[in-house]
Amino acid sequence: MSVRLKLTLSYAGFLMVAGALLLAAVWVFLLRYVPDRARLINPDEKPPNDVFPIRSALLDVFAPRAAAVLAFLLVFGLLGGWILAGRMLAPLTRITNATRMATSGSLSHRIRLPGRKDEFRELADAFDKMLERLEAHVAEQQRFAANASHELRTPLAISKALLDVARTDPNHDTGELVDRLHAVNTRAIDLTEALLLLGRANQRSFTREHVDLSLIAEEATETLLPVAEKHGVTMETSGDVAPTIGSQALLLQLTMNLVQNAIVHNLPEQGTVWVNTGVRPKTVVLTVENTGENMSPRLVSTLAEPFQRGTERIHIDHAGVGLGLAIVKTITQAHDGTLTLTPRSAGGIRITVELPATAPHTDR
Repeated sequence: MSVRLKLTLSYAGFLMVAGALLLAAVWVFLLRYVPDRARLINPDEKPPNDVFPIRSALLDVFAPRAAAVLAFLLVFGLLGGWILAGRMLAPLTRITNATRMATSGSLSHRIRLPGRKDEFRELADAFDKMLERLEAHVAEQQRFAANASHELRTPLAISKALLDVARTDPNHDTGELVDRLHAVNTRAIDLTEALLLLGRANQRSFTREHVDLSLIAEEATETLLPVAEKHGVTMETSGDVAPTIGSQALLLQLTMNLVQNAIVHNLPEQGTVWVNTGVRPKTVVLTVENTGENMSPRLVSTLAEPFQRGTERIHIDHAGVGLGLAIVKTITQAHDGTLTLTPRSAGGIRITVELPATAPHTDR
């Protein structure tokens, strides 16, 4: 049976039970005290003006009327319950229709249930928020898939073109060809690994453990120190112990990406990178700043999108795959944190990663 039919039968049954209880109350508190035999009157007395009923006569008159009232209550309960259940379940019908539309692929539809805030309104609002997030996620995945296929097609097309040139010109310098193919192949491998890391972070398929962002920051800066020296960039690391829970490998990758971007996207000469960790009441913070060109807030807000690059700030010898900050953003969200990018007034950018704080782990 449908929910509407169940509610209808429930309403009608409740009404019948209430009517039966009312009739039972009439019998218990009224009819049982009516005598079941006629009253004897002395012939010498004057007969009373009122009529004195007996129980059998009252039952003969009352029983058919009571049955008629119960039949009316049954019909009224079924008809009224059907209408009332339909009105009560109308919001659920709208939610069901929206669910069918979402199942068919239409995620732009919203319920927007009017009226007062009740259980159905809360369910509809929650469903609308879910559809909104799902639509944004699907659009982002489609855009990411399109960009990824385009980015992967580029090195393959370059490799094919180089091989075609070598085939048509056997006397071409093979050493130069091998170097260029090696560079293109390396870029394709880096892009593939970045895509796999991005997918892993999106699925949150990693083991959580106690980590210290300050130790991770020190490890990342020590590892990238040769890169900084090559680009003539000075690195300064400071901060306090910043305990949190997460993946040691992913958080190290996050920090490496931030520091490497800060080094590569810096002033050509004598630039500086600042790496700092801190503790707030409920969060731990990793901040990476660098010197560089002045950027508008609008440009900075797009840098965490996949395959977005500041073309004027990237060195030719390290073009990157355009996923560095996108990976940082995904890893941050997988750890229930927030990523903030703000331009510095003196030039460059400040990137802040804020993660939930935990008590310091005694084993570390």
